[in-house]
Amino acid sequence: MEFLTFSPENHCFSELLDGSDGDEEEILVCGEDLELNPFDGLPYSSRYYRLMKEREELPIWKEKSTFMESLLHNQIVIVSGDAKTGKSSQVPQWCAEHCLAMQPRGAVVCTQVLRQAAVSLALRVADQMDVSLGHEVGYCVPLESCCTPDTILRYCTDEMLQREMMSTPLLNPYGVIVLDDVHERTVATEALLGLLRAVLAARAELRLVVLTAPHLALQRFCGGGAPVVRARGRHRARPVFSCRPHRRPFLAALRLLLRIHRSGERGHVVVFLASEQEIEEAYHMIRQEQPSLNPDLGELIPIPLYPTKQELTPRLTPDKQKCCKKDRRKVLLTTSSGEPLIWTKNVTFVIDVGVERRKVYNPRIRADSVLTQPISQSQAEVHKQILGMSPSGKIFCLYPEEFAYKEMKPQIPAKVQESKLTSLVLFLKRMDIAGFAHCDFISSPAPESLMQALEDLDYLAALDNNGNLSEFGIIMSEFPLDPQLSKSLLASCEFECVDEMLTIAAMVTAPSCFLQAPPGTEELARSRWRRLSHPAGDHCTLINVFNAFKAASATPTQPDFSPEKWCRDYFLSCSALSMAEMIRAELVEIMKRIELPISEPDFGSEENLLNIKKALLSGYFMHIARDVDGSGNYLMLTHKQVAQLHPFSSYYNTRRIPEWVLFHEFSISEGNSIRVVSEISPHLFAELVPQYYFSNLPPSESKDILQEIINHLAPVSATKEEQKTASDSKENEEFPPTPTEQRCVIQ
Repeated sequence: MEFLTFSPENHCFSELLDGSDGDEEEILVCGEDLELNPFDGLPYSSRYYRLMKEREELPIWKEKSTFMESLLHNQIVIVSGDAKTGKSSQVPQWCAEHCLAMQPRGAVVCTQVLRQAAVSLALRVADQMDVSLGHEVGYCVPLESCCTPDTILRYCTDEMLQREMMSTPLLNPYGVIVLDDVHERTVATEALLGLLRAVLAARAELRLVVLTAPHLALQRFCGGGAPVVRARGRHRARPVFSCRPHRRPFLAALRLLLRIHRSGERGHVVVFLASEQEIEEAYHMIRQEQPSLNPDLGELIPIPLYPTKQELTPRLTPDKQKCCKKDRRKVLLTTSSGEPLIWTKNVTFVIDVGVERRKVYNPRIRADSVLTQPISQSQAEVHKQILGMSPSGKIFCLYPEEFAYKEMKPQIPAKVQESKLTSLVLFLKRMDIAGFAHCDFISSPAPESLMQALEDLDYLAALDNNGNLSEFGIIMSEFPLDPQLSKSLLASCEFECVDEMLTIAAMVTAPSCFLQAPPGTEELARSRWRRLSHPAGDHCTLINVFNAFKAASATPTQPDFSPEKWCRDYFLSCSALSMAEMIRAELVEIMKRIELPISEPDFGSEENLLNIKKALLSGYFMHIARDVDGSGNYLMLTHKQVAQLHPFSSYYNTRRIPEWVLFHEFSISEGNSIRVVSEISPHLFAELVPQYYFSNLPPSESKDILQEIINHLAPVSATKEEQKTASDSKENEEFPPTPTEQRCVIQ
């Protein structure tokens, strides 16, 4: 997959993130007796000894004996350390040494919040251990696995371990489980932490290691007797605060960056920005500014590090890399949650804007609100710790000192209190079947969000009459998708449009494939997108885009043509479409594994388009809106919120405003918008909507219109049912009952 990974294919870019400048000399080891690596039985290379010297200089290294002793005698060990002290790379290696000495020998799994961090750590640790990536050390992240059953140390995302727990609740292959970055308070990590306490009670030999920042006190939650191993950075940089708040911290950060560069002081720079959109803007602005910079100062190299944006990170060509080998200053652009991605040594400057854009889910309106708010005091402290290895480091806080105490909260809010919990509740219901009926959270989830999640799962037929997971819900939980999307995919089995729904599911799960057009090219971009648009709406437009991308990829390579060029011509993201291709392949494998039928493609026929909308409505009947005034102001059926079409919608580009629409996503930011929208018939909605959901809708003009349609349909439906019953009775008289082929029946 096209992510920030430290793989051979990404060699140019990974070298930029490495702290070295390429001028180190290998340390040659002489002697007749070569020491053997216990993990693969081969002699250590000379590189191993050089890297060992670097490892021994890490602040965490002096705590190794204390940690190993604690791990031997305790089921839970907490490692509380500053950022960049080496705990994420060294502690899992020590756990592997522990497992190597134990019988029976179990493996080590170390979770990471970010996919990119899991991949880069696996490569770094395999290098330090002098073993092959994918054999003794590996990684397992969404859509990509680089390990074998014999891998002794595996890095993975917290969601991947969560999914593994559904099939292997006791996590039997592992002797040590390491939960990293617990202070990030993600939903998956906190769920794992709560459930693993029960797993530890069932497996006395299992060990749990919790890696966290010092500000998060976990000893009471993990049990009072859990030992705490502490590691502190060597240096404490004194922050330089602004005299007054900046009206536009983003521009202030870029101006300060250029001042630092023009001052001639050596050292790399980390800039913490508010959002991933700002990362992208800063990257392009720095590149545009480069020609006007004094070449004698060296080259300024912006490196965007996106925590969640799953796009291909720009890489330098070999020629570019060669010319900037000397006197280069790296500028790492990221957000507060991107700290685990920073591996560069010799960081001398940190610029912190002090704010971030957070998504907060509102269960009442079933939508994310994007809020710009101050970071927490704990996040600000982590930003300072990045300079822990640099005695001359400087951190510039683009906010007054009193702002930190008056406006910033002490700790980062738990994601479980700010996120949609439908997928989490589905997972917990699945674990309940395995005997894990209770999950303790550090911070309790919002009751309103939990109730809404249970209500949604009930509407989707994922729960039985007793509130337990139904057979249909078990099948839904097999897919790494939002439960509504899983329901639509399963419904497509009944409506015989599986091939098309697989493409839709992959496209809406991958990042948006539509790119923001550069200034001056907006109309050209819209005209190119109109060529791919489908009159049935955005979901079918996504199928058109995917099929066109596949056709472009299948075209023989020509000097003037490639999938990348095709994507550039149509203002589309090649990496997002490549990811959609991989997601679709994974969904196909899951369908085959659980033996669900996959219908033949029939995209474009009238019947197929109708079936696609039926499948979508089966899962997204809660996402219906109506244009109330003929001007594109859509009122949600479930609440009083009004939204407009997103600019990437095919309807927006064709200036067509359908009255009734089904939408994939509703978000509140500067302007309310609904994304991935398709026109639907209110009669079709009335046929497919669960009655108990419809009866719970608040009164509105739209509901009255639908009620009239339902009343009109009711006598017809009753007549059809009577006719069908009479027909079935007649057939049963003429033919004896025979076993019928099982079908995927939608409840």
